[in-house]
Amino acid sequence: MKPFSLLVKPAGPDCNLGCEYCFYLGKRALYPGTPRHRMAAETLELLVKGYLATEQPQHSFGWQGGEPLLMGEDFFRAVTDLQQKHGRAGAEVANGLQTNGTLLTPGLAGHFARFNFLVGLSLDGPPELHDRFRRNPAGAGSYMDSMRAARLLRDAGTDFNILTLVSAANVREPEKVYAFLCANGFNWHQYIPCVEFGPDGNPLPWSVRGGEWGEFLCRIFDGWRRDPGQVSVRLFDAVLNMLVDGKRVLCTMERDCRQYFVVEHNGDVYPCDFFVEEEWKLGNIVGNGWPALLESPVYRDFGGRKAAWHGKCASCEFGGLCAGDCQKHRRAPGEVSWLCEGWKTFYAHALPGFKEMAQEVRASRRGATGTGKPGPNDPCPCGSGRKFKKCCMPRAAYGK
Repeated sequence: MKPFSLLVKPAGPDCNLGCEYCFYLGKRALYPGTPRHRMAAETLELLVKGYLATEQPQHSFGWQGGEPLLMGEDFFRAVTDLQQKHGRAGAEVANGLQTNGTLLTPGLAGHFARFNFLVGLSLDGPPELHDRFRRNPAGAGSYMDSMRAARLLRDAGTDFNILTLVSAANVREPEKVYAFLCANGFNWHQYIPCVEFGPDGNPLPWSVRGGEWGEFLCRIFDGWRRDPGQVSVRLFDAVLNMLVDGKRVLCTMERDCRQYFVVEHNGDVYPCDFFVEEEWKLGNIVGNGWPALLESPVYRDFGGRKAAWHGKCASCEFGGLCAGDCQKHRRAPGEVSWLCEGWKTFYAHALPGFKEMAQEVRASRRGATGTGKPGPNDPCPCGSGRKFKKCCMPRAAYGK
């Protein structure tokens, strides 16, 4: 069986915030008769039991939303109880969770630490940038609550990364964002471009343009290179992984979009959380086993659309890294990515530096171990300071 991970939406599209740029809140329209979306205990057990029965190098659960912490502490205690109940001897289970942090409690933070959850905390920079779009339904910003969550995670000893959505609010302030994160001791960064199209096919006001995205990445890269080994940027780590080991650890770098499944609150299964749409529904975990879902014609067609890229991509010198970018960033199948200009700018600027670092990593690895390959408990070749299995080794796609 082809390895796959799960991205689970236990509270569906429900969220206690009302971020203006959120792409998932609109998924409520898929369940018009259900005003409140919560995964039932029976669905959770079927999900955990069925997935842990499959052969995987690592069973990776990503918990996301909406806002997954709407489920409360008892739900996540049930998650780990069920994983222990149904896990087989020697099986490796990994949990990732993406949250806005506003509902985090000391109890939850401690539970995540005890069971080695990797938490992604959404934070878009200092308050004037973060609160531009990340607001609650009453219009109040969420910055203070997100920073309180960071303190709780740190106090509990929970591993956590910062996910920064790069939007019209902060795309022109890369140095400000990077310096803010570093000044607060946040050394694991993930930058995600905000690209949303309206019904007319035009970008919505909070979206970034290709040129802006490329400039943002170039300036982040320059700051990152000045502090070698201090900060891990997920995209940069992924590029190094590709250059050093030939492994694609980000789904956007793959030529086929079949790395994981999205499981909605009621067990409905989709190929990607950017494509939780009726036309891409694969089935439901009640009545559909994982082997059948993997062989679904709809899943096969979705995965194949990634490689159906524009002719310009086939001849592009950066096509081996970009792979035509995420399907979400193409306004229509076969078109070039909305961010194409930015990716070209970034790789032209940064690739010489990445190649130098890749050579250094290979030389260092040969000198330290006499081999060219890291083990799960070896330092990650990206230089983050984490163990390989905790950093760039394939795991759940928890962050969006």
